[in-house]
Amino acid sequence: MKKIALLGSTGSIGTQTLDIVRHHPEQFRVTALSAGGNVDLAVKQAKEFKPGIISLASKELADEARPHLPSGTKVVYGDEGLIEVAAATDADTVVTAIVGSRGLPATLAAIEEGKTIGLANKETLVTAGHLVMQRAKQRGVAILPIDSEHSALFQCLNGERRADVLGITLTASGGSFRDRTRAELEGVTVAEALNHPNWSMGAKITIDSATMVNKGLEVIEARWLFDLEYDRINVLIHPESIIHSFVEFVDHSIIAQLGMPDMRVPIQYALTYPGRMTTPTERLNLADVAKLQFRAMDYERYPCLRLAFDCGRMGHSAPAVYNAANEIAVARFLRGEISFLDIERVLETVVERHDAREIFDLESIAEVDQWARELAATV
Repeated sequence: MKKIALLGSTGSIGTQTLDIVRHHPEQFRVTALSAGGNVDLAVKQAKEFKPGIISLASKELADEARPHLPSGTKVVYGDEGLIEVAAATDADTVVTAIVGSRGLPATLAAIEEGKTIGLANKETLVTAGHLVMQRAKQRGVAILPIDSEHSALFQCLNGERRADVLGITLTASGGSFRDRTRAELEGVTVAEALNHPNWSMGAKITIDSATMVNKGLEVIEARWLFDLEYDRINVLIHPESIIHSFVEFVDHSIIAQLGMPDMRVPIQYALTYPGRMTTPTERLNLADVAKLQFRAMDYERYPCLRLAFDCGRMGHSAPAVYNAANEIAVARFLRGEISFLDIERVLETVVERHDAREIFDLESIAEVDQWARELAATV
């Protein structure tokens, strides 16, 4: 039986991970959960899965939850609690499903303890890809991608030589506004932006999908996961989200991974790798789908994606600044402080004002992260 520590249990990826566990109780056991600020759902999850430890965002929330938790469940909180959930239990696999850069220290702590990482927190590799992959290699730790695109590429590359890879292509749904021109984006509402046509995701990721920042973060993540230069990473709009990504080899053959847009498939593959199991998901019937569409990426229409490639090529601290500025910009948009198109303006302004420098440790990442957040909150 595989023991799982789940970071971000109340979010979209977290709840779907628990759905996989629920369908295969003989295969998986949840030993630890971190749940942020959703006390009611955290308590419900703890009663069902009975983890040995659960972490919440603050001491106040931990105190609120404690009387309602099963006997014997330890309650911790804050960043230290997150690290304890990730590294200080007997879990074999740590699923990192926290949105944002908060997942980085906990992921590194889990790697240090030799635990397999099921990675759904793309910001971990965006902000510190070289540190994370280097340490994982030193500790002999597997980093198994959970994002549907990276899981697809991981499956397509299984058993293949990197030298034979001509390029990889990440597919993108195009987000909530894929059929709108830039002029038609003036004045769009938060509710409209959150109405994703294909996927059920959290608010931040859904907004990132609409701006294409999410794909930009995935491009940077792919560079580290698969050790490929940016010139060999492509993006293609595919509205149906059936082909999750594909690889082209030097002989011009292409291997793609297909499936219905359901995150439980890549989540489960990360949990069962190298094996596979049945899933509670819908089967893909290509005859019913009938037609798949593709559009070349328009980097003028989606300038945030172009900026991600630029930051990735700059390297050093630039991707961390891009990520931090975006987190603040999206939060401001969701609060109604800025417009949808202002997200692009904030990112471009912060990146333009930053002089990229080398990243050596978590402290240097924290410094540029804080600088970018403070600037993004005011421009």
